[in-house]
Amino acid sequence: MIYFDNAATTYPKPRSVVNAVANATAFSANPGRSGYAHSLNASRVIFECRQKAADFFKLKNVENCILTPSCTLSLNTVIYGTLKEGDHVVISSFEHNSVLRPVEKLCKDRKITYSVAQVNPYDDDETIDSFRKSINNKTKLIVCTHASNVFGFKLPVKRIAALAKYYGILFCLDAAQSAGSEDIDINDIGADFICVPGHKGLYGPMGTGLLLINTDKIPESLFQGGTGSSFKDELGEPRLLPDKFESGTINYPGFAGLLKGIEFVNSKTTKRIREHAVSIMQYIYDNLSSNKRVELYTKGINALRFVPLLSFNIKDTDPEKVCETLDKRFGICVRSGFHCSPLAHKCMQTGDRGTVRICPSAFSNFKDAKALCDAVFLISITKK
Repeated sequence: MIYFDNAATTYPKPRSVVNAVANATAFSANPGRSGYAHSLNASRVIFECRQKAADFFKLKNVENCILTPSCTLSLNTVIYGTLKEGDHVVISSFEHNSVLRPVEKLCKDRKITYSVAQVNPYDDDETIDSFRKSINNKTKLIVCTHASNVFGFKLPVKRIAALAKYYGILFCLDAAQSAGSEDIDINDIGADFICVPGHKGLYGPMGTGLLLINTDKIPESLFQGGTGSSFKDELGEPRLLPDKFESGTINYPGFAGLLKGIEFVNSKTTKRIREHAVSIMQYIYDNLSSNKRVELYTKGINALRFVPLLSFNIKDTDPEKVCETLDKRFGICVRSGFHCSPLAHKCMQTGDRGTVRICPSAFSNFKDAKALCDAVFLISITKK
């Protein structure tokens, strides 16, 4: 099998991640709930994962690194936990449904309003101006993806964060497609919140995510329950972090694996991972761009403006059919469709059929890239 669906989840996982999940499952105990050896060891692993994650994103207060089941839950926590009745929020024209859907629901439930700032992938000044014009006197939050999960465009997030700070607005960064391949310093960017999946660029297991909090304006928690601390507080969840957001039994095997995933990325370095993936993607882009029946939606592969992710179509061919043929005939895994991002497709005028999406990883190689390009060529010349 040749795997190019790393924007959905990375595969394969490093062997150290697989072993850590297996060991934690075999010798599992509830972390933070008791004082016997297995429970204490589980607590130590959870703390090490939290510390490594905080260090990775340069978050000063390790207790502000919240372990969550997914990037989606992290985003929902910020959106639902921050916005009040009648508030206004600004999102970008490339946001994922994990942002758009909770915002839409709050329009009904809390009468909030939102604006969509139009992104020009090739003109940061125009993008910033669009964000500025979207702000009004009720704006409490800006939520913005670091990079489009459909087209790979990177947004000028440092400038957007500075704009938010100037107007006294909280800024939340969705790092779903950048964490692990981009150098992300939460203080340098100026983000109040960063939401991260554990199973993509950090090479951890599914069912893991992070919410990094870099402000004293703490959101409300989405749920309450047992935390192993403050057990006498019957009237509400604990106020201290991270307990406030970590009710219930934590995913010990998952975060044992995420710890090893972060260690893997640290050993490779984000710089080397990014350069390798960009070189693979440049090879693929150059090859596909020479095929007149392939439709591309980006102008080259510029590492300053893109993460290594690419969408394409074959003329007069349904992307679902391309995906199916790549799998069944060539053993190549890609993703097709709308990628849970209708705003991005609307922005790029691909909403009528979606795209085929490919994304390499640290484990991809040029042999696989050539096989993909050859397969796309054969599909493109096949008569219906």
